[in-house]
Amino acid sequence: MRSAQEVRHSKWYGTAVTVGLIAYGVVYLLIAWIALQLAWGKSSQEASQQGALQELASKPLGGVLLWIVAVGLFALVIWRALDLAYGDLDTEKRVSSAGRAVVYLVLGVSAVKVAIGAGSSSSNQQKTMTARMMEHGFGRVLVVIVGLVIIGVGVRQIHKAVTKKFTEDLVGGVSDKTILLGRLGYAAKGVAFAVVGILFGWAAISYEPDKAGGLDSALRTIKEQPFGSILLTVLALGIAAFGAYCFVWSRNAKV
Repeated sequence: MRSAQEVRHSKWYGTAVTVGLIAYGVVYLLIAWIALQLAWGKSSQEASQQGALQELASKPLGGVLLWIVAVGLFALVIWRALDLAYGDLDTEKRVSSAGRAVVYLVLGVSAVKVAIGAGSSSSNQQKTMTARMMEHGFGRVLVVIVGLVIIGVGVRQIHKAVTKKFTEDLVGGVSDKTILLGRLGYAAKGVAFAVVGILFGWAAISYEPDKAGGLDSALRTIKEQPFGSILLTVLALGIAAFGAYCFVWSRNAKV
């Protein structure tokens, strides 16, 4: 226990968390860039975390950058794990920390897979998983439950934007610009999650697994709506705001 506490207060630990949050921000900035390309033309990459990692891999020194991103994200997993083990957290914050740890872990593993050339379409994986679940008796019910959980996550993101609850993750003075970035970012994430959850629910109700999908499917669905390009542009700017917020968060994280 003492060694873990020493780790939490060490300089390198704080640096690792900073790098991790910057990496997290880079991923969302790339998602926003792909979404903008999708809004006004065609994009060869998925507008998702997986697509962002593949976009990064295509850049000069992309392989090196991917490994840095992966290491940073795994550092965030350790951060949340130590918070769960030794932090003074209430039930809500424990659930939140556990959820974040899972997200960072999945994204870190995806970065490693893309770095070694083993990455695949996350949207197709989700559609395949949905189809397999629907083959079983209670499969459609389970897909609806998954959809409702994802919608719940989206609502929580929007709630954080409205109440500015995300400022609890920060130390020091919080500027108006930081609050604006956070509110725009969390609101955009909330809308995206809500659309993903609705797609899962609709796939179960209509018995069409192809309707289900991740962030890429959600953003493409938004583009198909009236004034879709404008709506998707606004959402992409919100996602970019979250990426920028992560940069500020990295300097003021409550470690």
